[in-house]
Amino acid sequence: IKWCEGKTGIPIIDAAMRCLNQTGWMHNRLRMLCASFLCKLGCIHWKYGERYFAWKLLDYEFASNNGGWQWAAGTGCDAAPYFRIFNPMTQSKRYDPEGHFIKKYCPELAELSSQHVHNPSNAKNLPAHFKLGTHYPHPILDYATSRQLCLQMYRQHLDRQKH
Repeated sequence: IKWCEGKTGIPIIDAAMRCLNQTGWMHNRLRMLCASFLCKLGCIHWKYGERYFAWKLLDYEFASNNGGWQWAAGTGCDAAPYFRIFNPMTQSKRYDPEGHFIKKYCPELAELSSQHVHNPSNAKNLPAHFKLGTHYPHPILDYATSRQLCLQMYRQHLDRQKH
């Protein structure tokens, strides 16, 4: 799966997953972003991500990992609200405006400006030698569309629970 390999076309997610794969560690905010991306935007069951993190994390601890994934997915006893869906590009810009982390783990994006590194698919003027889809993948999903699908899915489930 492209998420595991850090080839989603969403730079902060790719950098975080590549960091995990290379070092066995990932910052907590990145863990939340990657979990939200997989579960809510990708509509993939949280147990898949939990298992992958369990396999890769050097600081793996069952209760924290399992609980964190349930929280991010909007399930479990202390879950994030179903409508809390992190925007990876906004989070990336807020916590690393210059994109240093992305440029470290996604070296193919190192030449992009801080304006474009967080979301190269929306950039209007990338370097001439840089081709999206060749040098870096196109996004595997559209954030706005995926967010709406996720919210619709959760609402439908909640409506069924009422009847």
